[in-house]
Amino acid sequence: MVGALVTDPAIETARLVLRAPAASDFPVYRDFYADADASAFYGGPLAPALAWRKLAFDIGHWSLRGFGMWSVAERASGTMVGGCGLVRPEGWPRHELTWWIMPGARRRGFAFESSCAAIGWAYAALGWERVETHMKDDNVAARGLAVRLGGVIIARERFPDGIERDIFALPRP
Repeated sequence: MVGALVTDPAIETARLVLRAPAASDFPVYRDFYADADASAFYGGPLAPALAWRKLAFDIGHWSLRGFGMWSVAERASGTMVGGCGLVRPEGWPRHELTWWIMPGARRRGFAFESSCAAIGWAYAALGWERVETHMKDDNVAARGLAVRLGGVIIARERFPDGIERDIFALPRP
């Protein structure tokens, strides 16, 4: 589904709204990527200008690939708590489910809930045969979530950045 324009990618769950990223999300991106601990597995810490580029990437990915990252907000308050979605940057060998949650919103199940929604959308809306995720070996929290999502290791590969990663296949929720 390369190049398909998705005009309304919104998904609602019991507690969350997954919506298209917008310029107004920049303060959350800026704060997340400025936090060295929070963004360590996502390329951070980053200066504000580079965090803006991450947001621009997430906005543009939808037009270029027909899928992408959602901004994850609490339904009750509208507060953005992180991002979750499906990406495949140019030159990357596989698409993947990825997520990030602001430190103050962690340990409340938002990564699990938003990931289930994204996985379900990939199978239903995109017709994918398999949804995958992969992460660095020392990302213990991400590995735990992959297992909680029912993920099974199907391969190990060296990626273009030179890092070997386990590939988890994720079943339909």
